[in-house]
Amino acid sequence: MISIKIFKKTAFLFFLTLTTTSAAGQDLLARQAPVDRKMKAVDSIVLNKLIEQEMLENPSGDLYDEWDNELTHYSGSVLPNETTIDLRGFCMPTTSRVITSNFGARWGRQHKGLDIKVYIGDTIRAAFSGKVRIVKYEPRGYGKYVVIRHYNGLETYYGHMSKQLVTENEEVKAGDPIGLGGNTGRSTGSHLHFETRLCGVALNPALMFDFRNQDVTGDSYTFRRSRYAAESAQATRLRGVNANGGTGRFDNDSDDDSELAIAAPSASFAPETHFHKVKKGETLQSVARKCHTTVDALCRLNRIGKNIRLMPGQILKYN
Repeated sequence: MISIKIFKKTAFLFFLTLTTTSAAGQDLLARQAPVDRKMKAVDSIVLNKLIEQEMLENPSGDLYDEWDNELTHYSGSVLPNETTIDLRGFCMPTTSRVITSNFGARWGRQHKGLDIKVYIGDTIRAAFSGKVRIVKYEPRGYGKYVVIRHYNGLETYYGHMSKQLVTENEEVKAGDPIGLGGNTGRSTGSHLHFETRLCGVALNPALMFDFRNQDVTGDSYTFRRSRYAAESAQATRLRGVNANGGTGRFDNDSDDDSELAIAAPSASFAPETHFHKVKKGETLQSVARKCHTTVDALCRLNRIGKNIRLMPGQILKYN
């Protein structure tokens, strides 16, 4: 009988010990939980800082393998077959609306950018936020020029300036002054030579920038190898010299650049075709009134329905 009582007492104490330990363990875990959450938060902050630092050291590191202050035309990455470039947060590099020379074939070779009429001393600004990669003087080519690598993957080139206002490896924001307009290098008239490159390959700036309207062509531009040539030709027809009846002339500018560009065939649109870029709040009815046409004609020409919702930056054809 005594042994049975001792056994019961021992079993009760053992059970009580297990219960107490479990409760204490639960309390410990409960106290540890906020610590774990704080550590995760700290880890996230550290990780974000590391990512931010890496971006500062090499903007668009997912497209570019390295950062180089010597090589003007970066060639260390392969141009992807398709990629989307974010055009939000832009600033037009100059307030000038006059294009004097298009992107593409010129005098037997490729002209890799747009020439924009500016005067000596005009302020030139960074098109997007990023980091300055090149600040150099090239007497037989770009003259005094600046190259900026942006977080959206683009590199922009600003040539023939009279003065550079930034230094290599300097971080800049969209709209920051980076130089002054000029006539340096291989050029016979003051202007800004403006290039947009992706992984070292020159793309037509008119695909993304509309200097005449001082705007970008949309919130983003999706580069596709298979469509680029036709889209580039269309962009020149829309936004290049003499586009939509605009006036312009060719400067005797001879940018020294022998790199092969992606060829752009002539556009397939008829000369009488005109285009309208949709602004925020516009409808088919308001566009029809502005372009002196009808909703039916817009829908037929663009192969769209009458109930379609127009998006800012959308291009509509009209006659």
